[in-house]
Amino acid sequence: MSAIFGPAGNAESFPYKSSVDAPRWLAELGLDCYEYQCGKGVNVREETARNIGAAAVAAGIRLSLHAPYFINLANPDPESLQKTIGYITAACQAADWMGAGRVVIHSGALMKRTRREALDIALRSLKAVIAACDDAGYGHIALCPETMGKINQLGDLDEVLELCTLDERLVPCVDFGHLYARSLGELEGTAACASMLDRIREVLGEVRAGVFHSHFSKIQFTPNGGEKMHLTFAQDDFGPDPAPLMAEVARRGWSPTFICESAGTQAEDALTMKKLYQACQK
Repeated sequence: MSAIFGPAGNAESFPYKSSVDAPRWLAELGLDCYEYQCGKGVNVREETARNIGAAAVAAGIRLSLHAPYFINLANPDPESLQKTIGYITAACQAADWMGAGRVVIHSGALMKRTRREALDIALRSLKAVIAACDDAGYGHIALCPETMGKINQLGDLDEVLELCTLDERLVPCVDFGHLYARSLGELEGTAACASMLDRIREVLGEVRAGVFHSHFSKIQFTPNGGEKMHLTFAQDDFGPDPAPLMAEVARRGWSPTFICESAGTQAEDALTMKKLYQACQK
């Protein structure tokens, strides 16, 4: 098993109008996977979703799906929880049509609560979400709580890993750009990457750690808030540098899924990551 690489959505260089053409295009580039974006809502039609799934099978491309950005597991309001369950089950339905095995979900915002209070609410919410997904017949789809980039958001590495202890099917979505941004640039480099990967293994065990889901991009941050905006690999004012992470994952023989979220160059930068990783395998 090896790590696999692909973009979040379609890069600016994508030459077609429909995402149905994305899997074939990505395979021709030498990429392995594709994360379909439903960040602004699950609006994909069943026919389109099934066509994307068929194209992915034909091209050998693994699919995942990003659920709506406005999901907040840390909102204690019962009505909000029902909406969250609706957003996530709708995302799972679209993923099921496509044959996507993973759905990425945002962890949430603190909403003026302590981190512990917010996490406890999120744990309860996620338990209800898992039950609803099981009841709807989507128990085969892995939910991936994501590490978040703003300091006032729930979702540092330990918080996401604690969410993932609720159920063995949960897969952490470790966004190394987000962790870099919320740590104001501290979480990058060989030692930081090794420490983060060690922590995933410590909490979830070697098998689950080895197949984690990941987002990666360079991210500009501000000293007060953390994440400001996604950048491209060609912009070098901010990190993180992908090379130490690729070397560390290759050294361990792990096989995570890396989804590149660069601003417009996500396909090209995903390919750069893959080449860095392959060079470290030799």
